[in-house]
Amino acid sequence: MNQNQQKIQNPETQVPKTPQMNERDFINDLLTTEKYMTTSYSMALHEASHQGLYQDIMQIFTETQQCQRDLFDLMFKKGWYSFEAAEQQKLQQAYQQYQGYTNQFPNGGTLQ
Repeated sequence: MNQNQQKIQNPETQVPKTPQMNERDFINDLLTTEKYMTTSYSMALHEASHQGLYQDIMQIFTETQQCQRDLFDLMFKKGWYSFEAAEQQKLQQAYQQYQGYTNQFPNGGTLQ
């Protein structure tokens, strides 16, 4: 198998293929909703001018982000979420490209 075609995936948990929503459909819907909510909370954080409001939204954002991660982990564990394996050459090219940007960072590219 060509490395371009390799998938990173767990064995898929089978669900009924019916017109009714199944477990996978419900979890996928929840994950999509959590993604939308974290994006919305992130925008609210950027625009919150009151410190107390900012802290409340940050707390909710963090909890929502954790829910999103837990749902993603569950879908990946059940084999309902997969990734294409990246070619080592492409990874190396991206690393070299972005490594060159570090000299644009404050402090001369040194990370502290």
